[in-house]
Order: sequence, then C-alpha cells, then structure tokens
Amino acid sequence: MAYTTIDDPSAHFQTLLYTGNAAANRAITNTGNSDLQPDWIWIMPRNNSSSYYNALQDTSRGVTKILSTNTTASEVSTSAQVISVQSDGFTIDDNADSQNYVNINSLNYVAWQWKANGGSTTSFNESGSNPGGTYQANTTSGFSIITYTGTGSAGTIPHGLGKRPKWISIKSRTETEGWHVISQLITGNTNGGMILNATDAEYTGGSNNTDTGSIDTTNIHVKTSGNVNTDGQDYVAYCFAEIPGYSKFGKYTGNENTDGTFIYTGFKPAWLMMKRHSEAGNDWIIMDSTRFTFNVVEDYVRANTTDAETDQYNIDVDFLSNGFKMKGDSGNINASSAGYVYMAFAERPFVTSKGIPTTAR
Repeated sequence: MAYTTIDDPSAHFQTLLYTGNAAANRAITNTGNSDLQPDWIWIMPRNNSSSYYNALQDTSRGVTKILSTNTTASEVSTSAQVISVQSDGFTIDDNADSQNYVNINSLNYVAWQWKANGGSTTSFNESGSNPGGTYQANTTSGFSIITYTGTGSAGTIPHGLGKRPKWISIKSRTETEGWHVISQLITGNTNGGMILNATDAEYTGGSNNTDTGSIDTTNIHVKTSGNVNTDGQDYVAYCFAEIPGYSKFGKYTGNENTDGTFIYTGFKPAWLMMKRHSEAGNDWIIMDSTRFTFNVVEDYVRANTTDAETDQYNIDVDFLSNGFKMKGDSGNINASSAGYVYMAFAERPFVTSKGIPTTAR
C-alpha cells in the first residue's frame, strides 16, 4: 500500500470547466481545495468538432505561445488565448483573433492545469554537443518543463526532477514535427515511443529510431533524430516522474470484457489518458472526474483529434478509490490481449501521508 507525499493533489493538478463568452481579459478561477497557479495549461473545446484546435500553453515558453496535440504545426504566437496566469487560475482574452480557440462565445471548454515552478526557470548553456535551454521543475509532484535548442549531435539535457521521468512528451516549436512520447513503458527501451498527434502503434526503429539514448535521474540523453534534436531547432519537453499516491504511468492488457481489467494506481483518478500501443488505428483517450462526476465514466475527448466530447463506442471506465477498471470493450481501451499505456493523476490518494485510508466515494 503506497503512501503519498501529496495529501491534496489539487495543489499540483486541477481540471476546470468554463463556457466561452468572447469577453476580453476574463479571469478563469480554479475551484480546487488549494489555489493553483498553473505553469502548463491544456485547454480543449468540448462541444465543437470543427477547426478549434486544443491549446497548450506554458510559462516556460510564454503563455501566449501555443502548441496543439492534434496537429504537427509549429508554435503559434498570439495575444488572444491565455494571456496571463495568477495565483488561482489564468486570464483569457476575447476571440477577436482568428487563432483564439479558448473563448468562443457559448462554446464549452475543459482546462487541465499542472504546476511546475511558478514560471521560475533554471538555465543551462550549450556545451559541446549538449543542447542549451531552460527547465523549471516541481520535484514534489514530479513535473518539469524543458525548453532547449537542438545541436544535431548526441548530448544530454537536464530535467531537474532528481528522479527518473516515466513519461516525456517532446515537440518541435519551430518546425512541423509530431509529438513524440518517450517512455520505457512503451517499448521496453529508450529507442522508441509513440506519436501523440496520431493513431499509430508504438515505434521501435526506422526513421524514428534513436529518439533518446537513455533517461536517468538527472538527464535526458538525446541522440541525432530530427524529431528531438535537429541543429538550431527549438523544442519543448514535458517530463513526468511517478509520485506514489499522486501520479502513475503504466501498462495494462485488455480482455474485451465489460467486467474488464483493473489497474491499481494507489489513488482515485482525477485524470486519465490511455492509448493502445500494440496496434495502430486507436485514439488517445482522455477522461476526467470533473466532466463526468460519477461512475461509470463515459465522456471522453481525444488528444489527437478536433472531435467533440462524446460518450460513444463502449469506452467506459470506473474510477475507483485505488485505481480504475475497464467497463467497456472498445478496442480503444480494452481489446482482447491488446497492450495499452496510460498516465493518471489523483483526485485523492488511497492512503494519506500519515497512513490513513481516505474515505471511498
């Protein structure tokens, strides 16, 4: 039974729902137990499946710079999305700019927010083949944001976490490249991964090989792949280390049964993303306990598309006090003998830091 060091996960991660009103300088305020000043904000429209891309903004790149997980497009700079963060949320602007996807009148949104280090970064200089850049790390919650410029040669990049990241998402800021998810959970080695903006299966070789050489408690060891280390190209990396009772990154095998696989996490999930890694053609499914507040959780969105929120296709999951359980038999989450990867963050730990079980709801 894993104890946690984080009794209130809302101090480090929160989900917030709001409806767009096209108003300028609109403050969006969090409602969790703790105030949260976000450093990474991922906003997705819920009830529109047109061209409104999801928007990822962070305090390392600057909150007015946008990337989207449903496209390979390079970073876009605009003053018409999130324009600032504050101690208990963030501020958005009106939709006068054609690139504003976060405040369209009457459109419903979900905003997932993670805390790093309050926007305070540590710089590291280019040295030989090692890229230069910055990181800001929250060692308590195991989350860091890295910005760096590639050298085109094998080198190391510090992540600041003091423990080995279990999950890293890397995206070029300056070129049209895919989102590369690097984790030994996926391939059993560090020369492969998955593509967050696509339905592809895991890759272990070919043109995407040698994305990273190894990952340790201090550094990411990048090799020469253009996906993560082209000379002169700017990148961002979101790194996650596992914290018992707060975050979990793992694998499971489906059984194609509505009384499906149970996955132990050590907490009741607040947020869950999962993807079939063993075969192509399946989406990155995201569920949370704020958009759907009771079991069975049915509403989901896809990280890799612009599709609206839906509850179709037998994609049903129970969020339990100590993990989650498949209740649908869709190939996206629970095909027979299929392999899946997931990342999850806590609504509350199963056992507190003092060893006291929390009350199941």
